[in-house]
Amino acid sequence: MAQYRLVLQHNPEFSKLWLAQVVSLMGDWFNTVVLSTLVAAYTDGSGLALSLFFLARFVPPLLISPFAGVLIDRFNRKHLLILTQVVRALIVPLFLLASGPETLWIIYVVSVVQSAMAGLFEPAQSAILPALLRPDDLVAGNTLMSVTWSAMLALGAAAGGLFAASFGVEAALIFDALTFVFAAVMTAWARYMPVDLPHRYSVAGEATPDTSFAEGLRFVQQYPALLCSILVKGATSLGNVDTLMSVLATQVFVVGTRGELSLSILYTAFGVGAFVGPVVMNRWNDGTVARMGQLIWVGFVCAGVGWFVMGVADSLVLLAAAILVRGVGGSINWTFSSVMIQKQTPDAYLGRMFSLDFAVFQLATILSTVVHGGLIDSTGVAGIRGIVLATGVVTLVPLALWTYALPRLNKTKIVDV
Repeated sequence: MAQYRLVLQHNPEFSKLWLAQVVSLMGDWFNTVVLSTLVAAYTDGSGLALSLFFLARFVPPLLISPFAGVLIDRFNRKHLLILTQVVRALIVPLFLLASGPETLWIIYVVSVVQSAMAGLFEPAQSAILPALLRPDDLVAGNTLMSVTWSAMLALGAAAGGLFAASFGVEAALIFDALTFVFAAVMTAWARYMPVDLPHRYSVAGEATPDTSFAEGLRFVQQYPALLCSILVKGATSLGNVDTLMSVLATQVFVVGTRGELSLSILYTAFGVGAFVGPVVMNRWNDGTVARMGQLIWVGFVCAGVGWFVMGVADSLVLLAAAILVRGVGGSINWTFSSVMIQKQTPDAYLGRMFSLDFAVFQLATILSTVVHGGLIDSTGVAGIRGIVLATGVVTLVPLALWTYALPRLNKTKIVDV
């Protein structure tokens, strides 16, 4: 871990953004655990209701993605990050108005606004990182951001379940709102000098600035390796872990009054796996696009194994182990695909490339959520194992495609940034 400590020491502005992420992510997982259990409680564990809740989180980022990418490449990325944090700090307390089944709609509406802000924040954060990190620290910095997400998932999910059980959902939601305030202050403190548009486009080879979404699509079509990098997160997300974990925790392996503790355990296992994945794989990572493509193949294998073991798990312990392995694979693919995009994309296009990346991820997650929710409601809890195993079979498709494409991608031209 000394490598990551040095990254923070050598990149002070990145360190401020990282600290903002640490605190805000802790609140995010308080929010996720609390709201998931509330939706399950208010709807008697309806798979459709849980799917709608997760759709309220996944659809808005997909819809705003074309606009988000353009905004990120047209305006100051630091200011956009602060804006999204302030808005979320103001709206999270509105969840407190949802006090029963008759006000469940409030959770859905506020989740839509909150996730729309996340749809702008996530690609903006990925796009700003190369400007805050030394080139040699790009892989380690992205890994640190990824494992921080994972660590906060592990700690935040566990703490969220215990905190909500001890102090109530109201206190957990207020804590979440305060974390966004802190994150906005830390982001404002970081110094960031945006690259002016004429310089951005002189690097990208464009005579005149064109920040349109259509221009972003034209650009990515020229580079198959970049396009494949953008598709990795979506391919890994075929199968919605959140919906299935929520059902399994609140209906099958229930620990706690509403399954808060069992859900916290599963999210913690996922977070531990997501923490371990890129840290271990970085031992074989030389920082090249070709090597990270090979490591992503390992990520697809781990994700598939996790799904199959999850489908046959007959105890909470084995289920947690399976979710841990699934977390390993997902985190490997998330981290290294992000670095591959950063290494292949000029600054002028980073916002639109990461917006496409995030949109593909959201689309795969939405489709998986709809399918899983419908299958759960049609088969009931008794059919949950079959649904998980079928998801495992589906994950073999991107693994096979990546296996076929990998040697060919290594021979295609790479964007010279």
